[in-house]
Amino acid sequence: MHPKAIIFDMDGVIVDSMPYHFLSWYEALRPWGVRVSCFDVYSKEGENWEKTLVRLLKRAKIKPTAKILKKIFSSRQKIFKRYFQRFIFKGAQDFLQCLRKKGYLLGLVTGTPAQEIKRILPRHMRSLFDMIVSGNEVKNGKPHPEPYLKAAKGLRVKPAECIVVENAPFGIKSAKRAGMFCIALTTSLPREYLKGADLIVNTLEEITGVIDKSCKL
Repeated sequence: MHPKAIIFDMDGVIVDSMPYHFLSWYEALRPWGVRVSCFDVYSKEGENWEKTLVRLLKRAKIKPTAKILKKIFSSRQKIFKRYFQRFIFKGAQDFLQCLRKKGYLLGLVTGTPAQEIKRILPRHMRSLFDMIVSGNEVKNGKPHPEPYLKAAKGLRVKPAECIVVENAPFGIKSAKRAGMFCIALTTSLPREYLKGADLIVNTLEEITGVIDKSCKL
């Protein structure tokens, strides 16, 4: 591989935030009698939040009106803000800094809205990325290829010149449909749910030597 750009998902790849996303969805939906599991949230990670919520409400036989969607999502945001504690995965910052020094372009593609990215990812780490694509900047979220294609366009590289680091089925599908090489992490789901990726590893540290041996941690 001779990539020009390395594009990362955020939740479950750079930041160990998925448990908080599950908790916030669980608590926001509980008053409506909607029960969600970790798998419900983790397996659809990267999907536009409105699409996720509509699907969960329909499953519970609740009509997803605009008023209901806004009320539940507002509650979810407040719960996430109340409980979230930032845990950056071991080696993430050093790896990003090394890749930048080696001349790689760095992208971040996440289904998380822009305002939440600022809360989840510290400014000094956001500044390491040349291009950030948030969930509310695309018409079609993951598993559609639009988010990763938008990142490649912004980085001015071809999809085949990109390596994507993901942790969820929808993100993997999005990257592969965009024509990119995809490495998956088992930080959220077991390997059997990540089979669409070109390579599956357990930790971010295992990836470092694969992309660039001089950046191995």
